[in-house]
Amino acid sequence: MQSTIGNSTAEQALERIRDSRNQSQPITAAEHYARMEKLREYMKTADIDVFYLDATTSLRYFTGLFCYPSERLHGALISVTGDLVYICPEFEAQKINTEILIAGDFALWQEHEDPTALVANTARKLSQNPHCTLALDHQTPFFTASRLQQASNQLTIINGEGLIAQCRRIKSAHEIQLLQHAKSITETVQELTASILYEGIDTREVKAFLDNAHRASGMDGASTFKIVLFGEATAYPHGVPYPQKLKENDMVLIDTGSTMHGYHSDITRSYVFGEPNAKQREIWDIERAAQIAAFEAAKIGAPCSAPDLAARKVIEAAGLGPGYQTPGLPHRTGHGVGMDIHEHPYIVQGNDLIFAPGMCFSIEPMICCYGEFGVRLEDHAYIDAKGSHWFTQPMPSIDNPFGNLQ
Repeated sequence: MQSTIGNSTAEQALERIRDSRNQSQPITAAEHYARMEKLREYMKTADIDVFYLDATTSLRYFTGLFCYPSERLHGALISVTGDLVYICPEFEAQKINTEILIAGDFALWQEHEDPTALVANTARKLSQNPHCTLALDHQTPFFTASRLQQASNQLTIINGEGLIAQCRRIKSAHEIQLLQHAKSITETVQELTASILYEGIDTREVKAFLDNAHRASGMDGASTFKIVLFGEATAYPHGVPYPQKLKENDMVLIDTGSTMHGYHSDITRSYVFGEPNAKQREIWDIERAAQIAAFEAAKIGAPCSAPDLAARKVIEAAGLGPGYQTPGLPHRTGHGVGMDIHEHPYIVQGNDLIFAPGMCFSIEPMICCYGEFGVRLEDHAYIDAKGSHWFTQPMPSIDNPFGNLQ
């Protein structure tokens, strides 16, 4: 392992990244129309008159409009009868009009006005029922949702999470291609990152390289997240609030990703900088066996809890755990991925949702040994009519983690 790490400068490694953005095209207007029609079909079944989308990834998923969430309400209303109305401050209307992919009407508010009253009144006008049932985007901020609940006794407010999940958890072939492109790039970024490590490097230097590499590769921008951990800190799933310097024979854990046309990569690699000791080898091998067992349990017709149970069976058979106890696996085995890093379906005990073609999800049964080190091997998979497939191939061994040794 020593011969494959620390033999490149950051500049040399970045030269190997080529902007490949033109290999993927963003979601088209026709696809957004189809998504809204699918949502409307679900709305009919659920007796929902109007759906409110806040400035979240669901607004972008259905309409193609991307807005940063803020204290100023931006969103859209989709009626079951076919209307689309964008909601925004009047001074933002001209800008929003240049950014929309799907034509719709506008409902505008001034700075001194309550925009939730405008949402409520517009929803009532769009509804063909005297008493409007309005479903809310589940990521709507509480201050907006609570004001809508108080806005009118002619509205019934419900949580729209279930309908959004029904639409978004099944990915199209185009979405899977975007996810594949994003993950392939981050897989390369991970390998390049290993090549720049040297004894004494600071985690902040590594994070800067991750950002530069994702930008150079043609992703939407810098890393959307980056966890870089050395040694004992690798035991903590979401990192520590202080920088570390790399030492010989440290475990290294890097979890990072970015987006391609809004679709996320998210890959974790764990390996040793130097020569692994006996316990590092043991835990790494158990982690890999748990990851493979989880993948093999992700089958059409099986519940989404199956991979989690399969991973825990391997981990507990090795004397770790049980359950969420450590040393062992203290969190779920995976999560869905798409326009959010974490979305439905969740790969966790108790989730009886059945795997179906189009589902995309992570497999990451981390083993945490607090006070010593941790190992997380995270790759993502998708399901089609033929079964489960990896987006990126799992690391083959602790001695050849990137599969590049002869």
